[in-house]
Amino acid sequence: MTVFEADSPDVEVIGDSILALVDGMGAFRSAALQILRQLGIEDPQPGEWYNQQAFLSAFREIAEKIGPNTLKVIGRTIPEKAIRPPTINSIESALSALDVAFHMNHRGGEIGNYTVNKNGARSATIRCDNGYPCAFDLGLITGFATKFKKPGENPKITHSKGPCRMNGGDYCEYVISW
Repeated sequence: MTVFEADSPDVEVIGDSILALVDGMGAFRSAALQILRQLGIEDPQPGEWYNQQAFLSAFREIAEKIGPNTLKVIGRTIPEKAIRPPTINSIESALSALDVAFHMNHRGGEIGNYTVNKNGARSATIRCDNGYPCAFDLGLITGFATKFKKPGENPKITHSKGPCRMNGGDYCEYVISW
């Protein structure tokens, strides 16, 4: 999928995810709300639905004006704010539920996927083919791994050297070990 582009104009994202973006901006919260307002997302509320393309356009503007590190921070806030299955209690279960959680926070059409393939007992590859930027996905995966790690686990996530949506690829892959 093309980064910053919704696959369908009918796709919506739940306000909880939009509020995660706002919270992830920290001291720049008012700037996030202003960007969202300019894109037609006025006063986002939990449980309400908003246009995904406007949300993705906000990511583009944040990437261009503030930088990709902010997108990573926003991704890290998702496990705390967005809707997710209540059964997540480990890195492995978080990875297994990543695609389910992604689909719980979107509706109205094709949004892409997070496909997880185990590489070993404590390693996996995650393929992301969605409209979100790779810095956000890196933060998202890091956030889930950090939130649900067990004592002694030290998750390490890297972007593979393969295709990258930010460079015109159809997907990005991340390798995680813990």
